[in-house]
Amino acid sequence: METAANYKPNVEVASDPENLARKSVEFFVAHAEKAIKAKNAFHVAISGGHTPKRFFELLGEVPNAKALPWNKIHLFWVDERYVPPDSQWSNYKLAADTFLPKVGTPEQNIHRIPTEYSDFKVAAQRYEETIREVFGLKENQLPEFDLIVLGMGAEGHTGSLFPNCYAAFDTENLACVVYVLDEKLNRITLTHPVLRAASHLAVLVSGEEKADILKEVLTSEPDEVRYPIHVLWPILDKVTWLVDSDAAKAL
Repeated sequence: METAANYKPNVEVASDPENLARKSVEFFVAHAEKAIKAKNAFHVAISGGHTPKRFFELLGEVPNAKALPWNKIHLFWVDERYVPPDSQWSNYKLAADTFLPKVGTPEQNIHRIPTEYSDFKVAAQRYEETIREVFGLKENQLPEFDLIVLGMGAEGHTGSLFPNCYAAFDTENLACVVYVLDEKLNRITLTHPVLRAASHLAVLVSGEEKADILKEVLTSEPDEVRYPIHVLWPILDKVTWLVDSDAAKAL
């Protein structure tokens, strides 16, 4: 298995946030076309946050993205804040407000994280059951997403795997609850074995405020406790870092 010691991160730098979004759409379309050609389906998990918003908007505007056979695309989420699906903080709502209505994805292909349960654990279990059903998994099998689109937080988190949180070490479940003690919202996230099992992953990073953490993450020894995004280091050969020039300044 490749490790950081013998595999260099694959970083592609875009000139600005708009070009980063366009590059991300090209990446998405290429992997969708490849998967659909190979097996007549494309299974993708997306994240929320500020960086992917323009990428999502372009999915609903760029001709070759709109032209994809969206009835063969199964859409999942990497993580979700525990809020109603119509909340401004919902990762699902970001997709619903940007590209979903424009591409005609069938309702049965949209697999959002069900945040309407009063019990967080039940919601995580239901989401895991959906994943198992759609992928046709046997017990102890992991889903192999064709593409997972991630971001990276200013402290090196990805998905909702935060520094020093239990979720970063959960290897039993496909999805788990992330309990946050301060004012932030509790979340549900895919676990790192699911991330590692994907065929390809893209990490989108933009903005000057991410420059120092990006350099630190890409050049330091892997430390999954301090920087949870380092859970990707055993599979770096499958990860493409799509970053804008501001985020790449310190590289």
